[in-house]
Amino acid sequence: MAVSVSMGVMKPVLGKLIALMGDEYKKLKGLRKEVSFLKRELSDMNALLEKMDDADELDQQAKNWRKDIIEISYDIEDCIDQFMDRVGDKQVGILQKASHYLRTFKDRRHLANQLQEIKTLVIQASDRRKRYMIDQCITVTNRVAVDPRLTALYQKSKGLVGMESQKEELVKWVTMDDDVPQLNVVSIVGFGGLGKTTLANEVYHQVKEHFDCMAFVSVSQKPDIIRLLSSILKQLGLHVSLACEEKDLINDLNGHLQDKRYFIVVDDLWDIRAWNTISCAFPQNKHSRAMVTTRNEDVGRVCSSSNHGSIHNMKSLSEEDSGKLFFSRIFGFEDDCPPHLIEVAGGILKKCGGLPLAIVTVASMLACQPARSKGQWEYIQNSLGVESTTNTNFEDMMEILDLSYKHLPHHLKACFLYLGTYPEDHAISRVDLVRRWVAEGFVSYSPDGHDLWDVADSYFNELANRSMIQPAYENDYIAMPYCRVHDMMLELIVRRCKEDNFIYLVDDPQQMLPKGQDKVIHRLTLDLRDVKSGTIIDVTDSSKHLSRVRSLNIFGGSNWMPPLLEFKLLRVLFLDICSSNKTTIDLTCISQLSQLRYSKIVGNGSNIVLPAQIRGLQRLETLDLSRLQNTSCNNLPEIDDVPRLSHLSVPIGTRLPEGIGKMKSLQTLCGFSLPVSSSVSITGLGELTALSELIFNCDAISMGSSVPIVIGNWMATLCDSLEKLGSLKVLSAWSSDVAWCADPLLRPSFSPPFRNLEQLHMPQWTLSNIPKWIGHLHNLSELALGVKQVLQEDIAIIGMQLPSLVGFYLRIPGVPTETIVIRGSTGFQHLKWFMLNCERLSCLAFEAGAMPNLMALELAMDPQGWDQATPRGMQHLTGLKRIKVTATKLYKLFRTMEEEEIEDELLWDVFQQAIDALPTCPALTFHEGSRVIRPEEEDSMCDSTDGPHLWMEDNNSACSD
Repeated sequence: MAVSVSMGVMKPVLGKLIALMGDEYKKLKGLRKEVSFLKRELSDMNALLEKMDDADELDQQAKNWRKDIIEISYDIEDCIDQFMDRVGDKQVGILQKASHYLRTFKDRRHLANQLQEIKTLVIQASDRRKRYMIDQCITVTNRVAVDPRLTALYQKSKGLVGMESQKEELVKWVTMDDDVPQLNVVSIVGFGGLGKTTLANEVYHQVKEHFDCMAFVSVSQKPDIIRLLSSILKQLGLHVSLACEEKDLINDLNGHLQDKRYFIVVDDLWDIRAWNTISCAFPQNKHSRAMVTTRNEDVGRVCSSSNHGSIHNMKSLSEEDSGKLFFSRIFGFEDDCPPHLIEVAGGILKKCGGLPLAIVTVASMLACQPARSKGQWEYIQNSLGVESTTNTNFEDMMEILDLSYKHLPHHLKACFLYLGTYPEDHAISRVDLVRRWVAEGFVSYSPDGHDLWDVADSYFNELANRSMIQPAYENDYIAMPYCRVHDMMLELIVRRCKEDNFIYLVDDPQQMLPKGQDKVIHRLTLDLRDVKSGTIIDVTDSSKHLSRVRSLNIFGGSNWMPPLLEFKLLRVLFLDICSSNKTTIDLTCISQLSQLRYSKIVGNGSNIVLPAQIRGLQRLETLDLSRLQNTSCNNLPEIDDVPRLSHLSVPIGTRLPEGIGKMKSLQTLCGFSLPVSSSVSITGLGELTALSELIFNCDAISMGSSVPIVIGNWMATLCDSLEKLGSLKVLSAWSSDVAWCADPLLRPSFSPPFRNLEQLHMPQWTLSNIPKWIGHLHNLSELALGVKQVLQEDIAIIGMQLPSLVGFYLRIPGVPTETIVIRGSTGFQHLKWFMLNCERLSCLAFEAGAMPNLMALELAMDPQGWDQATPRGMQHLTGLKRIKVTATKLYKLFRTMEEEEIEDELLWDVFQQAIDALPTCPALTFHEGSRVIRPEEEDSMCDSTDGPHLWMEDNNSACSD
């Protein structure tokens, strides 16, 4: 059963009306008649609402009627939620039942009155439907079929279709030597959807060897200058202090870049004020370059004219290149279009006007059809409106994107609009998003038995497959962990949200909440990143608006916090609070939000005060406190009395609660430190039979001289508990201290029953050899191990018996005793990411046919071994795109700065020579600790690791997004 597009509310309210008619409420005799009537009426109305969602156009009367029905549905659901909160508890015993009946008499009477009022509104709406013949105002044409597959087809462009000449022109400009004694700036100007960011990113990656340092940042309409400058500093390998102000960051950047040849890309610049501030950090160095992308030609002209630069006006794709992009997206090859579709395809492409975003969006919609019907394609062509081959403007583009929205299946529309709760250019966590969809009620159980979160995850895949969302990070190795929404798509979402009163967005403190209006707010997003600390936002007379809010999202560094007790029906609470003055923010009242289902709190620089216990949150499913940086790990709420809690993430160092074994609903448990937890709580882990993901930390706090004894005890207890967890899919153990992980007492000794395990990460533990039981984990897709000795037969076991493996991290302390040879017959047919950490990388050899789909190779080593640094046979890695080299820190303290620089250059030269000889010309990235020695190949618009984030040895966040 899928959720209707009627703003994700009609299906949930029908389900709750059915629940009120169940045995648990059979004694509510006076209510059952009203509930039965509402269920029948709303079921009929829901069918009509879905027809309206499929309609080509609605007249104003139909729009008004639709809006009224949606608001009535919200009212009914809110009313039922409040009623169930008061009288829904089951009672045992005659006296308890009698007492409960008397105590809830007023509540039942109140619900009856509310439902009677709502019934009157429903009858009036039904009469209006007949009087104005709403059903006849709906024109529906045959719908395009939806792709039934639930797996993502994350297709990446194999190159810039139709932009090669533009890229060559810009590369030539960026790399040329000139006599201008100062910074040069080129502005790429063009309409949204033309591919400005894509072009800039391609140029950025191609010219890295010409510059000492590089960075790529995205500005957006509401720039956070401190975050932008901090991002540039991080990409340059510099430390960023939390309390830095703009002028400090500018001075740090200016000083670092003073004697260097640098290249900075400033993407998506909207106004000149942001440029005036950011550019202060760029010294006027000869041969240095900056590149700006913007929609505003005046902004581009000012940026370039004041810096001896030039303007590059984006060109739309030619008819030929448009066809290449279109057909490649649908059929996989540009010349595979069936003859009977060529003519109609030409008509569609004319209406796309050469805009890559429009072409990809329409092509993705057609690619999701299981059949290639000419009638369906003609319907799409006719739906696109008047041809605009020479004058494609903003509204034309919005019409094309709106068509892709209209052709989403019903169950995806509310999920897609929900992306509007995030600010522009925000990297949206896949895990967070699907959990919030579930908490909002957008997802219903599937008939094949998958749980809500699996169904929601398939929704995410469908949106990605339809190009409605984009990967936030450039990543070829794992399914999209983060996504972003193109700013044109976000504009469409914002329009739709305003039209349907789906989300109320506030980005100006003076705007805040509506006063003196009847408008009801259901979901509220406050983007306060530009609000100065100490600003108080007036919410006077806003209580009636706040009381109906079911989703509250706050982004920004303001110390202001709305009165949370006013949000009586709140289901989703997301707070991203970043402050530089360490003020105290009291969130203890959260424990009284009885409807809360999802809560994530991010705190950086503020003292967050949490409630002592949350036993009142009986509906809470997700609690994520993993990114609370200034909150004591031992002062978190008591969480062992929350029956529905399924996903729990805490800051590293937190002790397991004593009653963890009672939390039978837990599926995800992240962040707890086991060495500081009691044996009783570790034993309790074995009671969590529903647990599918366990990520824990092994760092001990103040263990003293009894470390070996304590560690041995907890490890033995943990192994006993793990052997009882047959549902595990993810098992990860992390520590910042690799040395004590080598202790024999720490080596896990178990034969895991979890044959469905998909991810196993324990690289810090130094096992004597690779356990034989690893070969029985046939579903494993990610593996990270630390072993003392690797035999050739062990490599064969992993390569041949783990057919689903896409990522493999192997840590070998010291120098391997024998060469590790990867042959074509060794397996690893689907491996995309491989990392080896050892002192001498020359012990690794690849033979013909080895790892045929490997895209990324990461190598960590002691830099003193530069003369034996490169693995042998890398030319056999025919799919290799990236090589990342990390110099370990072991000998860093024993080297002078001069020795360090010499060895760095030698190591770089060795790898560069090896890579120059490779046929695939992979990109090279070189690190030493946190310092970038050579230009980092940063993912566009973000800083991220190249491989799956959980596998990085220095990543101390066990439960990052």
